[in-house]
Amino acid sequence: MSAKILKDKLIKGDRVYGTFFQHAVVPAMVDFIPPGALDFVIVTEEHNSLAMGDFLPMKHALNAKGIACLVRTHSRDPDDVSKACDAFDGVVVPYVEEVAHAKALMAAALYRPLKGRALQRVLERNEWPSAATKEYVTNVRCKDTVFIPMIESLAGIENLDAICAIPGVHAVFVGPNDLTTTMGIPNEYDHKDLIANLKKIIDIADRHHVAAGCWFGKLDQSIRTIRQGARLVVYSNDSSMLKDAVTSAFSELKKG
Repeated sequence: MSAKILKDKLIKGDRVYGTFFQHAVVPAMVDFIPPGALDFVIVTEEHNSLAMGDFLPMKHALNAKGIACLVRTHSRDPDDVSKACDAFDGVVVPYVEEVAHAKALMAAALYRPLKGRALQRVLERNEWPSAATKEYVTNVRCKDTVFIPMIESLAGIENLDAICAIPGVHAVFVGPNDLTTTMGIPNEYDHKDLIANLKKIIDIADRHHVAAGCWFGKLDQSIRTIRQGARLVVYSNDSSMLKDAVTSAFSELKKG
């Protein structure tokens, strides 16, 4: 139900809120998430040494609290995306910039288990093996799967209109580290050019009724992007929030 609720909110145009789990794999941690705080968590095997399967107990704990659990893959290969969607509520795929690649990733996520020539016939001519196959794939097997490509390059922005036009793209998500690096302004998250590009991404996505958003680790940056129209809000991560809480508390304590 948590995946269905998230997908329905995205399709309806609601704003949804989530965070990253980058290191947390102990499911008991989920007990400390306040009710109603999160619509989703993205567990990530990118930028760390953990594998997708390490987060599976966390997925079940999150689902028990009504929180959808998406996985950000390290791989950009369609077969790996299909595997991720077999285990989690959906997938966030890094560095998507070509339309053909985006279509292949969407199909791997949302047309499982079709592959090969059968899948190509669906993509090219909307020709399904049978009405029963189409019903099974779209309304049973992949009904509640969420597919989110990451826009992390200028090429991705150039192709965004066509990417958002692909049926099954439920949201687009900006990785600001990669995007600012390709823009030549690495990690300048308050740079006017990044802010302008985020507005452009949000506006393009909105025209296709697709949610858009960007990760930020500072509240003012996240709020700024919400005010730009972001509907996919991904704030901070498990380790950063722990660090911020410890820093704040003990700074006050040491003042005496």
